[in-house]
Amino acid sequence: MPQTKARRKAARIGVSVRPSTVKGKKLDVFKDGEKVAAIGAMEYEDFNIHGDKERRRLYKMRHEKTRHKKGTPSYYADQILW
Repeated sequence: MPQTKARRKAARIGVSVRPSTVKGKKLDVFKDGEKVAAIGAMEYEDFNIHGDKERRRLYKMRHEKTRHKKGTPSYYADQILW
């Protein structure tokens, strides 16, 4: 189920996701068939997995400086995983 949520969220912002080929990452993000980022550390849960709104709020506060810069790994992680 978490991968389905991630795929749906990715499609909403015009990208696609696949399981990551990078050691320690959850997902690779693709735009127009080209890999643009590897997101999500394997050792941590994200909102798609735990659904805890307080943890989501704290994540967004921690990453406030970088999560709004479109095209960055932080942006994709925020939009897809949180």
